[in-house]
Amino acid sequence: MKLSDHKDLKIAITDLPVKEKDKLMLRLIAKDKVLTEHLHYKLLENEIDLEDRKIKIKAEIEDQISALKKLNVKEALIKVRKMITSVNHFYKVTKDAYGEVELKIFILNVIPLEYKRSVLGYRDFGFLFATFYIKTLLVTINKHKKLHEDLQFDLNVDLNNLLQKVYSSKLASAAEAANLPQEIN
Repeated sequence: MKLSDHKDLKIAITDLPVKEKDKLMLRLIAKDKVLTEHLHYKLLENEIDLEDRKIKIKAEIEDQISALKKLNVKEALIKVRKMITSVNHFYKVTKDAYGEVELKIFILNVIPLEYKRSVLGYRDFGFLFATFYIKTLLVTINKHKKLHEDLQFDLNVDLNNLLQKVYSSKLASAAEAANLPQEIN
């Protein structure tokens, strides 16, 4: 049921006493963890807290990098997906598009691209890893293009380093197949 389809309900809600609205709002917010965290960020945090969130995510990722090098490709794919998911959660909470792009570029830059092959199983996790990596990079580049040009400029060096890393690895053919640019201007 969409609220826009029920204009009479919308009017009735706006006519409720303030105390009753507050109770309803608090009950609704409590049911959605992301909304609760978003409201906490929006109402109680500031720019310093935003930078602290980014620093915390970067520190967690840096802690996992040395262990990541010892994993097989299947285990690495699981870890990298969790890292990207943490950045997606960061964006849902803060709505900071620049921070999202910055963190994804950071992750894709620091994770290794070479892993041991998994001997067991019928799936080619090397292919799945390459596909996930390239798609994540494409999405990140598209979000980068939507940023203000001054913000894009701030991220261009790291993004170009990342593209150079990809094109000098085994992922170069997959990058070409996906029409991944070799350089961002």
